[in-house]
Amino acid sequence: MALDQSFVGRTYPPTPAYEVGREKIREFAEAVGDTHPAFVDQEAARALGHADVIAPPTFVFSITYRAAGVVVQDPQLGLDYSRVVHGDQKFSYVRPVRAGDRLTVTSTIESIKSLAGNDVLDIRGDVHDEAGELVVTAVTKLVARAAEEA
Repeated sequence: MALDQSFVGRTYPPTPAYEVGREKIREFAEAVGDTHPAFVDQEAARALGHADVIAPPTFVFSITYRAAGVVVQDPQLGLDYSRVVHGDQKFSYVRPVRAGDRLTVTSTIESIKSLAGNDVLDIRGDVHDEAGELVVTAVTKLVARAAEEA
């Protein structure tokens, strides 16, 4: 059953604040194999004009994906998550994520399309800092594969 188009534009409440820590940034950079010194060394980050270490560009996915979970678990939407695969990910940064940031995410359903029986859902996650300033926008594309016919 196709997802309801009336959900396009629906915005969900912001998440509780997530405090970005130096150790989480270091662990993430290590996990993805990114050795840029600004991710682990405060002096290297300061030399680039940052007050503290910054996070690799994809770090914010762990925060926005968790926030998108509220959308996919919305029983009114009717998404069968057992059929979902991650289709694409895009980030649009205003500034880097920094250690010490307290970030919230507001998720909005950007689009719902039906292609060859598959539902394609774009969820925009607007990430704001404690001052309410936009830091980054992430768009997650999820594809709910069509049910196999019996």
